[in-house]
Amino acid sequence: MAELTTASGAPPLVTSLLTVLAAHRPAFRQERPFQRAVALALGHLTAFNRHTITQLLVTLGLGAVDWSGFYRLLSHPRLNYDQLTTCLLEQTLVEVPADGPYLVGLDGVQIPRSSQRMPGTSWLKAPRTPPWKPGIHRAQRFVHLGWLTPRAATGYSRAVPLRWEAAFPAKAVPAGEQPARKEWEAGLAALVWLRTSLDAAERAAQRILAVADSVYGPAAMWASLPERTTLLTRCAKNRALFALPGPPTGRGRHRKYGERAPTPSDWLHELEGWQQTTVCVRGRAIGLTYRVEGPYVVKGAPSQPLYLLVVKGVARKNGAVREPTYWLVSALPDDHGQWVLAYPAEELLAVAWQRWELEVTHREAKTGFGVGEVQCWSATAAVLAVQWQVWVYSCVLLVGYRAWGLGPAPGRPLGRWWAGSRRWTLGQLLQALRQELWDLGEFRPVWAWTAPNWTEMEAELILLSNAVLGARRT
Repeated sequence: MAELTTASGAPPLVTSLLTVLAAHRPAFRQERPFQRAVALALGHLTAFNRHTITQLLVTLGLGAVDWSGFYRLLSHPRLNYDQLTTCLLEQTLVEVPADGPYLVGLDGVQIPRSSQRMPGTSWLKAPRTPPWKPGIHRAQRFVHLGWLTPRAATGYSRAVPLRWEAAFPAKAVPAGEQPARKEWEAGLAALVWLRTSLDAAERAAQRILAVADSVYGPAAMWASLPERTTLLTRCAKNRALFALPGPPTGRGRHRKYGERAPTPSDWLHELEGWQQTTVCVRGRAIGLTYRVEGPYVVKGAPSQPLYLLVVKGVARKNGAVREPTYWLVSALPDDHGQWVLAYPAEELLAVAWQRWELEVTHREAKTGFGVGEVQCWSATAAVLAVQWQVWVYSCVLLVGYRAWGLGPAPGRPLGRWWAGSRRWTLGQLLQALRQELWDLGEFRPVWAWTAPNWTEMEAELILLSNAVLGARRT
């Protein structure tokens, strides 16, 4: 299908998408599974309803063909997920200069499920319940490692998923060889994979800058960080911090920790030592009052000094309050053996605000792209189906970033009452891709524009049957 589309002279977005997909050919054992994956990826773009394998085939007009080969693509994996994500990483390296940090974010994400027997599912805390009465739901838990694109002058950025690591609890339904692990353990495995992949891609000198929430801040995480990796995480206001120990004196065991330092919230009572900065985030200039303290160490990780960033809260005019935030960031030794911040504090605070792009990605992937809707029940496919859908979403997002950057989508808005968004959305990108696909000869039987009169429209409406069936709920 990719060869046919390319030969017919594909429009810009489709050409870029096929180029990105072709770059992942080494992850597939044979050409035929790769062509099936390309077909399903294109079906993913044109399906209006649930994005199951059957619905994708019906949308492509392949509802009458043998579907077993498409299901075996995931159940008897014809692709190597490690190689697939490595190829995706290589595509992002084109957009990142080698002399700067490779910026990523870590965050947990849940895929809601209704079955109590699907591999990898367990009872987890439901995110859409009020904080004063939390509830539970059935879901699969993953850890999202996403590449954060370089920020635009307006403060916009994008999070392109690089890898989704399974983070199933010990009580989850067994999912083949997937180990039971905590969320931070899966995040650490993702960072180790990224460090190894960058070294293999001749980017050994490039540092990793990762931003995450407080889940990824236990002592074991700090003690096991890969080399040339800086981690920036939220921390609790009462986190126990200790000063660095003094120089060793005398005989016996040397001290690992110094005196107990003030808690992060204690610094809010200080009157002096505060600094001002302004960060541009998604078109808004946000003023911050902050201070830097340290270096400190935490119990269980005495070999990794950390700096504390304290950001004051702000009372807004509408009565809302932005609560104070506290961040821990791993320190770096300088040429004189002194511990320093790896990056300026202003840059770290601007990066911290970009972590929200991971939440935007989760919303788009699950509600707008159908991630988690593929119904696979084998131990392998139940995990790989989610990871494969996220890979398709990443390829589409990368195509949009290369074509449109971080600004608004080209063309006029849908309605006169709306001036358009400040940056392009997933819906606008899918609409543009669908329009280009439907203009190709291979997709004319799947979709066609209707004629202006009813006599000609009758014949053309028959051609819409595949698209209509693909949007039907079964």
